[in-house]
Amino acid sequence: MEYVKLGNTGMDVSPICLGTMSFGTAENWVHNTWALDEEGSRTIIKRALDLGVNFFDTANVYAYGRSEEILGRALNDFANRDEIVVATKVFSPMNQKPNGGGLSRKHIMSQVDQSLKRLGMDYIDLYIVHRWDYNTPIEETMETLHDIVKAGKVRYIGASAMYAIQFQKALHVADKHGWTRFVSMQNHYNLIYREEEREMLPLCVEEKIAVTPYSPLASGRLARDWAETTTRLETDPIARQKYDATAVADKIVVARVAEVAANHGVPMAHIALAWLRHKNPVVAPVIGATKFSHLESAVESLSVTLTAEDLAYLEEPYVPHPIVGLIPYAR
Repeated sequence: MEYVKLGNTGMDVSPICLGTMSFGTAENWVHNTWALDEEGSRTIIKRALDLGVNFFDTANVYAYGRSEEILGRALNDFANRDEIVVATKVFSPMNQKPNGGGLSRKHIMSQVDQSLKRLGMDYIDLYIVHRWDYNTPIEETMETLHDIVKAGKVRYIGASAMYAIQFQKALHVADKHGWTRFVSMQNHYNLIYREEEREMLPLCVEEKIAVTPYSPLASGRLARDWAETTTRLETDPIARQKYDATAVADKIVVARVAEVAANHGVPMAHIALAWLRHKNPVVAPVIGATKFSHLESAVESLSVTLTAEDLAYLEEPYVPHPIVGLIPYAR
């Protein structure tokens, strides 16, 4: 495994990040009917470490804390803490009571301690704001994030799924006050959803921000023939919300992924992930895995190099898509 720097930092990460939204059984995580129990999750984490993956992504809301607990126990058993990079997130409601979610000073201070406890760790490498909070001043959020970095609870901070103008505002506020800056953007980006190329990716290039896209295989749509189906494809309401409306246009892109994969003699997933590696400033796609084959395929994709002709052929049929994955402006 060849490691890369996380954006404008000195921290080494694997060019594949293991996402853990599939860790924690359905009783904790209602819409993930395919989720793994702890024993199954631990085997995936151990295999990732054996393959050289050192970058792991979770969130407080994944299985309402269960994912953090499972990940933390496994990493503490199997890994050297100084060699691994652990990311978790804050924002989504952990309950429906007052101060149960958002990016207020109160909520962040509470949740960072709870995440540390669930992970069983002294610090978080990358603490990510999961969405933009329209109800809390960005100054309050950025100062609080700066404070938890200076307190030693967090090493770096990142952001996820927001509009470019919002991300720019947060960076400006941090610079204005001398507070800690975001170093990464975890956004929705893949061959059938490329709206981030309009503003967010150019902004990240300019600001030297690492991009760690989620849903790099479009919840499996870029990894198999269009006619094939899976339990997740049939039951995941979030994935269907993201992709069903554009299925006609997306089917053409997926067919081209299959063609290029056949030409290279590799699975379709290799091509979809290799395409992302060619897109500056993508550093490490966040992949989900419930089988060893998912992990092994992602790592094997690192050896695939696409030609300029391949890239142009894959990209040519794309048409503009509605924005999905963000909380809208309406407030």
